[in-house]
Amino acid sequence: MELLTNPIKDYAWGSRTAIAELLGRPASGPEAEMWLGAHPSSPSRFVRDGGAVTLADAIAGDPEGTLGRAVADRFGGRLPYLMKLIAVGRPLSLQVHPDAAQAAAGHARGDENYADSWHKPEMVCALTPFRGLAGFRSTEQAAMLVDRLQVEALTPVVESLEQGDMLGALRTLLEWPDTRRKLVDQVVWAASCVHQPDYALVGRLARRYPDDPAVLAPLLMRRHELAPGEALYLGAGVLHCYLEGFAVEIMSSSDNVLRAGLTGKRIDVDELLRITEPDAQPLPVPAVDGAYAPPVPDFLLRRITPGAGQVLDGALPRIVLCTEGSVRVGGTELRAGESVFVPAADGPVELAGEGVAFCAEPQV
Repeated sequence: MELLTNPIKDYAWGSRTAIAELLGRPASGPEAEMWLGAHPSSPSRFVRDGGAVTLADAIAGDPEGTLGRAVADRFGGRLPYLMKLIAVGRPLSLQVHPDAAQAAAGHARGDENYADSWHKPEMVCALTPFRGLAGFRSTEQAAMLVDRLQVEALTPVVESLEQGDMLGALRTLLEWPDTRRKLVDQVVWAASCVHQPDYALVGRLARRYPDDPAVLAPLLMRRHELAPGEALYLGAGVLHCYLEGFAVEIMSSSDNVLRAGLTGKRIDVDELLRITEPDAQPLPVPAVDGAYAPPVPDFLLRRITPGAGQVLDGALPRIVLCTEGSVRVGGTELRAGESVFVPAADGPVELAGEGVAFCAEPQV
């Protein structure tokens, strides 16, 4: 069992308070994500024999002891999940993730969209009220909402939607020519005249991205609002954009992201539209005895309030993160923001304490 030090990503959309307050220290700038896992680009670390060791190297050196034989065999000797704290201070990019075959093929052909060869299904479990866009509305509803703006330039978008072609409508927006700012200005003025949350969100996005017609995404997509403790699963091909909130996120151990807009990062419209599934929707995942089990084998997330004691049975590679108070994991005391890796060789693990912890593990 090893106490982890976890890398923090300072993406511009991150919160300046959420992660810092959990860790009990000030922030020097935006902090978007804390990664807990063994992804080779930013693995967690721990101290062994006076030196720093990455979790990725520890697993590579003893896959059966760290992962257990069943997990090592099934997932090719790699930790199959990546756990994160995600702190959304402002909307992040409109994006989609590939399935396993798409990721493997893209990485093999050297496509820079694919950082690794693994799929990236993901699930968020809210720590605070958490809001996002995910999945498309019906084309009929989207056509009505866009047409209501009465912006003549958007006629081709409305026509595509009326013909049932959601991806065609999205392509028209993403490939808009040089008059992008003029269009966004017209959209913002029209949206300000309609007193409804989706149009208000269009205006909010436009203040951040005044040259990006993707600010119309709230009229094409479904809004989701999670209360603390609620979870949402996003499989391959689900277009999404997180808007605000603080959550525990868990996914397959991958960093494959295709972006459509609302970002200064690289966009590949053709590839994004190729892998986006217009009918794919996110799935609410209810907690059953504290466990959120999405429909993939790579990960399962537990929310644990152990009290006098709770035992997690079986020999699995687990990462336990304390998010409130303090929790004892075996003989290790965790305060809020601290985490520990429990190798499969340790077998069942006992938790106790009056705090709250999240535990990540594979489903096998």
